This record gives sequence, structure tokens and C-alpha cells, in this order.
Amino acid sequence: MSALTNPQNELKYQKKKKRKKSAWNLKRNWPLHVLVMPAIILAFIFNYLPLAGIVMAFQEYKPWHGFTGSEWVGFDQFRKIFEFSEGRQVIWNTLVISSFKIVFQLIIPIAFALLLNEVRVTAFKRSIQTLVYLPHFLSWVILGGILLDLLSVDGGLVNQFLNYFGINSIFFLGDGDWFRVTVIASDVWKDFGFSAIIFLAALSGINPALYEAAVVDGANRFQQVLFITLPALLPITIVVATLALGNILNAGFDQIFNLYNPLVYDKGDIIDTYVYRQGLLGGNFSYATAVGLFKSVIAFILIVLGYRLAYKYANYRIF
Repeated sequence: MSALTNPQNELKYQKKKKRKKSAWNLKRNWPLHVLVMPAIILAFIFNYLPLAGIVMAFQEYKPWHGFTGSEWVGFDQFRKIFEFSEGRQVIWNTLVISSFKIVFQLIIPIAFALLLNEVRVTAFKRSIQTLVYLPHFLSWVILGGILLDLLSVDGGLVNQFLNYFGINSIFFLGDGDWFRVTVIASDVWKDFGFSAIIFLAALSGINPALYEAAVVDGANRFQQVLFITLPALLPITIVVATLALGNILNAGFDQIFNLYNPLVYDKGDIIDTYVYRQGLLGGNFSYATAVGLFKSVIAFILIVLGYRLAYKYANYRIF
């Protein structure tokens, strides 16, 4: 066997060629690397360095003792999550609120996209799109203040409307059950227009010849939607639904924090707000870290599962 056909020599040659190509790309694109460096540094400082604090979840952390001097307690903090009734309650609250959000954030954008796709007047269609997209770009600080005024028991516009028809005022933000309804409804209202972009894009990719053939066969508009449009939306629907599994423990800290109060802790307190109250307000750093770490680990598993399901059933790939 000659030196040129020796597999080991060929492997060395390929590695050397790859190193030269990498060096050439680095030399050619170094301005881009410099440009992205500040973002990498900030991410390292604020996202990766704080991970060292995870050790608090396994300690009875005392700030005056530090990481090295605090007592090591193993998994005691994690056991407290399920021993404390409020720990179990916030997990349940998070699952209930986030599950309903995911379901309605899937159904309503699809329904809106289907209805908007039937509009033939372009100017009217674009106006509707703009109006429903706008709330997505408003922060929950602003929307929270608006909802507090609209839903107030004393003088709120919604309750004034109900009183006009003889219906008693509803304590939307002070009754636990109504608080959940308010949180879910306001979240859907804020984001359904923006979420519909995905489904509108999928609708634009449907071959018009399919509808023409359906018309020739005598199908009406409802039948066309039922047998052409919905099946065409099925793959992207599966992708969105499976990827949403990773957010099942994210019920929306910004929204809940700006709307909730002690009256609705039993029905409206979620993991993120619970961690905030236990850690920053209560000073129970170890327990709060354990709750946050528990949520992160479960969320990571669900994200991986979601991507695997999306790849298996809808051929979805990250790259």
C-alpha cells in the first residue's frame, strides 16, 4: 500500500486541511468575531457565572458564612418543596395556568389565521393584522396598569358595563378563580395576533391548485378548510404544540407579578413568583434556589422531549 493511499496518512491530511480551513475562516471573519464578543462576554457574566450559586440549593446557605462556610444539607431543600403545602400548590398553579395558556395560544391563533385568510380586502386585512399585533409589543408593566384600571371593582370600565345589565361587580383580580381566568384571557389577547403569523405563513404556502380542484369537485368553503387547510396546518401545529411543552413550567412571571396580590396567592402564585418571594423578599436563599433548580431541570427535560417529538412527528430540525 503506497503512502498516498494509507488510511492514516489520508486522515492526517484531512485533519491538516480542516485546520488550515478553520484558520483561514478565522482570519477572514475576525471582524465578525470581534463584533459578537461583547454579547458573549455579557452572556458569560450574567448567565454562566451565576450558575455557581446553584450550590446554595444543597446548603443551608447563610450570607455571612458564604458558600464555603454554609452547612451542607444535600437534598433536604428539594424535599421541602413537596413537604410544604404551598410548594405543591405553586407547582399545581403553574401547571394549570401554563397548560391553559398553551392550549388557547394554539387554538385561537389558528382560528384567527383561518378567518383572516378569508378576508379579500387587502387594506382591511392589514389593518386588522396591525391592531392585533400591537399588544404583543407592550410590556406587562403597561398592560398591568391598564388591566388594574379596567377590572377594578370600584369604577372599572368592565364592571360598570356589567352593572349596566344588572350583573354584580366581579372581583377579577381579588378572587382566585377569576384571577386565573383573567391571567389566561389577557395573555391570549396580548399574544394571539403575533402567534398567528406562523399559521398565516403556513397558509400562504398551500398550493392554490388544491382549492381549485376542490371547487371543481363541488366543495364549499367549509369543506375546503376542513379537508385542505387544516391538514396543511397540521405539521406546523404539531411543531408549535410539542415545542410549547418546554414552557409548561413558565406561566409568565412578568404578567403574574404585575397583576397578583396576597388575596390570590392560593390560586395565582406560580413557581417564578414564589421563588422571588422566598428568595429576595423572605431571604430563604437555599430553598428558593432549590425550587428554581427543580423547575429548570424539569423544563430542560421537557424541552429535549419537545424537540424529539417535533423531529419525530413533523421532521422539525433546529439547523
